[in-house]
Amino acid sequence: GLVLLSISTTLFLLKPSGCGDEETPCGTHSTFHIVFFYLAIYLVALGNGGYQPNIATFGADQFDEEDPKEGHSKIAFFSYFYLALNLGSLFSNTVLGYFEDEGMWALGFWASTASAVGALVLFLIGTPRYRHFEPKGNPLSRFCQVLVASTRKWKVERTQGEENLFEVDNKESAMNGDRKILHTDSFRFLDKAAIITPKDYAKQGKKFYGRNPWRLCTVTQVEEVKCILRLLPIWLCTILFSVVFTQMASLFVEQGAAMKTKISNFNIPAAGMSSFDILSVAAFIFLYRLVLDPVIARIKSKPKGLTELQRMGIGLFIAILAMVAAGVVEVLRLKDAKKDCPNCVNASSLSIFWQVPQYMLIGASEVFMYVGQLEFFNGQAPDGLKSFGSALCMTSISLGNYVSSLLVSIVMRISTRDDMPGWIPGNLNKGHLDRFFFMLAALTTADLVVYIICAKWYKYIKFEGRKGADDNSDDGQAEATAAAEHRV
Repeated sequence: GLVLLSISTTLFLLKPSGCGDEETPCGTHSTFHIVFFYLAIYLVALGNGGYQPNIATFGADQFDEEDPKEGHSKIAFFSYFYLALNLGSLFSNTVLGYFEDEGMWALGFWASTASAVGALVLFLIGTPRYRHFEPKGNPLSRFCQVLVASTRKWKVERTQGEENLFEVDNKESAMNGDRKILHTDSFRFLDKAAIITPKDYAKQGKKFYGRNPWRLCTVTQVEEVKCILRLLPIWLCTILFSVVFTQMASLFVEQGAAMKTKISNFNIPAAGMSSFDILSVAAFIFLYRLVLDPVIARIKSKPKGLTELQRMGIGLFIAILAMVAAGVVEVLRLKDAKKDCPNCVNASSLSIFWQVPQYMLIGASEVFMYVGQLEFFNGQAPDGLKSFGSALCMTSISLGNYVSSLLVSIVMRISTRDDMPGWIPGNLNKGHLDRFFFMLAALTTADLVVYIICAKWYKYIKFEGRKGADDNSDDGQAEATAAAEHRV
């Protein structure tokens, strides 16, 4: 995708030569050129969709969470993984931002392509040392089997206790060698999928011929579905945080472009201010890992400081402060604004460096929210659905962009009247961007309240410990089948 994007930019998108520098407009393009361009960027999106959810999961797989030393390293991995993502963004926001401002789009895309090739080579070099967990089974079919089995048994009475619930007797789950999950009392309707009835097995002589997975599921399989259902309310609450995060790449940039951006003869790109966000992420990751976490763990007398849910709540609270700070800066900017500015370039005498606190607060909130989110969804997803947990994080960010666009559209439609240009017009001096930021702060506050309720309701998943490979032997399977026959 990046190669095609670079080629298309070099050959025909930048016509005439040097266009796209905010002064020289580019000419029109043929249908073929446009289709070629969209093919390239959608290939980039497709590749990113395969890469992003799996890279964090694959990295976490390199650590054994049941080993005390490796378990601690696994927690640290997510922090440094997110730091690495932000260091890549620092390159994008500085070097590539400079290429963009100067109209050197082709060079910027080729630099991106070179970095992607370098990353691929670096990833492949580590291949001999990686730990691999062979994927088995289809997560979607396992999920659907529980829903179908519980629906088919909706008339079956659910008795107290777990004696009549089916589960294999060996430590590992029968489905794909993953750890068994302990039974919980939530979503009890789904337990009917694991209730053993005489119809669930076909008999041949005195032995079972086989189990129909669409009629009888194991407790672990049922708990996988329960786990996903428990994660969804938490995930929904993280979407509004992503709306706040999205402002950094959109309205923060527009706000900065309407401020004083020159220091002597040097012009500061408004998009370059996000470097303060990246520096904040780096600083707070080290501050939390090296200072806050050990101190809190010592106070709580536990090996781990704040839980993932607590850190995500703190991230939401800091996001509220970031929106309030952005709103206050906009109020101050409007006081010093040039009301007759037609194009809103340097439309206020207020320095762009007033934006530093809101960028720093966004960076701090990311460390608590997104790093905690990666740890939480990866740790709470069942063994066979780890990539699904990471995908939830990425989907939250994507939906945040869509919800942000929807909010802006709704606000503009409601606030634009006969003689009112709306809150976010092309000329910010005629609008009230501050009201939009304060509205986001209020929405995030309401979201935080809902999140606290969901976090208190949430029950952490409990696994049984792993055993050696002998547990997966034929004898273990025979014992499980015999136990099931005895229960029937």
